[in-house]
Amino acid sequence: MQLHDLYPAEGSRKDRKRVGRGNSGYGGTTAGRGQKGQKSRSGGGKGPGHEGGQMKLAMRLPKLNGFNNKWRVEYLGVNISRINDLFNDGDVVDADALVAKNVIKNVCTPVKILGDGELTKKLTVKVDKCSASAQAKIEAAGGTVELPC
Repeated sequence: MQLHDLYPAEGSRKDRKRVGRGNSGYGGTTAGRGQKGQKSRSGGGKGPGHEGGQMKLAMRLPKLNGFNNKWRVEYLGVNISRINDLFNDGDVVDADALVAKNVIKNVCTPVKILGDGELTKKLTVKVDKCSASAQAKIEAAGGTVELPC
């Protein structure tokens, strides 16, 4: 038996009724829609969401307030304690170094250094943002913070 030898069982398949193809066949003239009225017309009927004059469900439900600012920049926060654990004295902490240490996944991710923890190493930090407490801790340890202008 081949794939082209397969066929459906006798009587298991029926052709669809082609209504409105003349009075000699099935469903001529009104094509099974009855006489007159909204539902006999093309495109007739009330449509989805119609509830017979009752307040629609979409209007009864509570609406969401607020909006999403499309210009908001989401920074990935990295704490001083994590940097202290990952980097050695004199290293440069930038996006490439953070990707190499698996702190961030992508070089394009905006990074902000946060001030949680202690820093004991002299580092040069080149990131997008830095909190005031983190900057104070980096400079107190003898390092520098270079932010984009």
